[in-house]
Amino acid sequence: MIVGNAVQDKDLQLKYLKERLNMFLHMIDSLDPESTELEDIDRLIEVIDSLELKYEQFKKDW
Repeated sequence: MIVGNAVQDKDLQLKYLKERLNMFLHMIDSLDPESTELEDIDRLIEVIDSLELKYEQFKKDW
């Protein structure tokens, strides 16, 4: 996964977004509906917000 460095190349930006989205999907798949707490949902929302922010940043370069 690409972490910590500024990503300038469009292909790397897309790869970053795909990896983050896959991580998010993995998080959702691993949740147990019976034991999921509000903090878990808040974390998922944070990840979505982060993905949206990165997308908007990358979109400016495209």
